[in-house]
Amino acid sequence: MPAWIDHARTFVGLREYPGARHNPTILTWWKRIFADFRDDETPWCAAFVGGVLEEVGVKSTRSAAARSYLKWGRDLTRPVPGCVVVFWRGSPSGWSGHVGFVLGKDAAGNLMVLGGNQGDAVSIRPFDRERVLGYRWPEGIPIPEEALPLLRSDGRLSTNEA
Repeated sequence: MPAWIDHARTFVGLREYPGARHNPTILTWWKRIFADFRDDETPWCAAFVGGVLEEVGVKSTRSAAARSYLKWGRDLTRPVPGCVVVFWRGSPSGWSGHVGFVLGKDAAGNLMVLGGNQGDAVSIRPFDRERVLGYRWPEGIPIPEEALPLLRSDGRLSTNEA
């Protein structure tokens, strides 16, 4: 797996803070992508992806919009381990979305995605491929050839990314 995946995995379990306090790690990700948000209630999936990429030396979109990744890096025709995946949220033609990193697939063929703001936390969850808008890879980094590994899943598809 690429360096950004190893780094992103270190945050699994990180959660939003309830109430008026805010998780300082999420606030740091907002700063890394040059976004003006100072809370952990604003949907922060793009802050997670962008913050992780920036922390390992890969330039992100530097945007708080998940769909901004549809124009970032190289377009992929299929998912590869470690790629960025962009999903629609609400409506395929709407403006909202979700972004994360593909780790593999489960036995049902769902994508296993490491992402932020999945149930208000950094987690690895299965996602329906029908929601995919695109797969992306950073410019200048070789694309891996291997197929997606099979990962265990509870089978409950992610539906809470806001």
